[in-house]
Amino acid sequence: MNWMSTARWELQIRGTWLDDVQEGFDGILRCSGASRANGSNGSRRSSGHTRSAAGGRRFSPSGRLVRVNERRMHIHVTGEGTPAVVFESGMGASCLSWTLVQPQVAQVARAVSYDRSGHGWSDRAREPRTARQIAQELHALLAAAGIPGPYVLVGHSFGGYVNRAFAHMYRNEVVGMVLVDSVHPAEWENPTPEQLRMIEVGLRYAWIAAWLARLGFVRFCLARLARGSPKLGWAAASAFGVGTAAAAQRIAGEIRKLSAPILPIVRALWSQPKNFMSLGQHVAALPVSAAQAAAVSSLGDLPLVVLSGDRHGAPYNDWQRDLAQLSSHGRHLVATDSGHWIHLDHPELVTKAIREVVTAARSAAQMQASAQTLQQ
Repeated sequence: MNWMSTARWELQIRGTWLDDVQEGFDGILRCSGASRANGSNGSRRSSGHTRSAAGGRRFSPSGRLVRVNERRMHIHVTGEGTPAVVFESGMGASCLSWTLVQPQVAQVARAVSYDRSGHGWSDRAREPRTARQIAQELHALLAAAGIPGPYVLVGHSFGGYVNRAFAHMYRNEVVGMVLVDSVHPAEWENPTPEQLRMIEVGLRYAWIAAWLARLGFVRFCLARLARGSPKLGWAAASAFGVGTAAAAQRIAGEIRKLSAPILPIVRALWSQPKNFMSLGQHVAALPVSAAQAAAVSSLGDLPLVVLSGDRHGAPYNDWQRDLAQLSSHGRHLVATDSGHWIHLDHPELVTKAIREVVTAARSAAQMQASAQTLQQ
């Protein structure tokens, strides 16, 4: 993996640097799944509060900060009952992406969402952001927060890689899984030269975006957009290319599906330099994460539901059907009129799938307990 060892966070400004940044931004959006929608210093300790996009109001964490491996991670726990349902967000997203689903799941089981290191209210990490590393950190967080297994894992997009790595490492603690438009290992396990180029340039973009956020430019643009000045936001995004601006608009459209009180918090989280630095770390390790996910070739008879949107073409649809084959008890459901963010388009469908897996896990536990009683 020489391409990873030579990656640098330095920006080398040349005559064509803007074209490189546009290509890198498009690559990051594709890595995170954003392009599927249609067809404070990062190392500095935070106070636990996030400044609003307007620069004044501060937002307290929705959950609590737990110290793990000498840094703080944010975890939001609601509801009661076993198994605990653990939500894993997509690349670049925070626990707030599950706002429309977690309250419903909390009515039937303990529901746990969290922010990966470097995102949301969690401190930034220096370790590579591979699926296995993230799974290890999640396991440590659950233990430190006093959330025992068994677990039903719910992962969106890149979160599917983390789910598979977690199940591989802690198989006896996982009793069910729901994959929400998850990326397939085949997408990134053996990157093409074009994909490697996207990753390399994407790192430069992350560095630039982090500095723009540090200078307050990201916060300024988001504040203007919130105040009803879309032309400025469009002009700023268009500086990185029309394709980038269109993708940014699609992301904004997805975010607007959240409730109004959540929107300023999301804008504030995206104004933090650490968010872009962490996003770059995730992208740099993407092929490694894909390979780690691919190492899980079977989930046995684990209850599994794979949800995918209906706006994808080949080979994505085949990949989604293949994911359902990971378990002998797996099934694939297609969400009608939905893109990549199914939990925002159809939160009721995601909730139903989770409840189905929770019920199956409980039934399996009861059968196992009955069998053990008979043997005694």
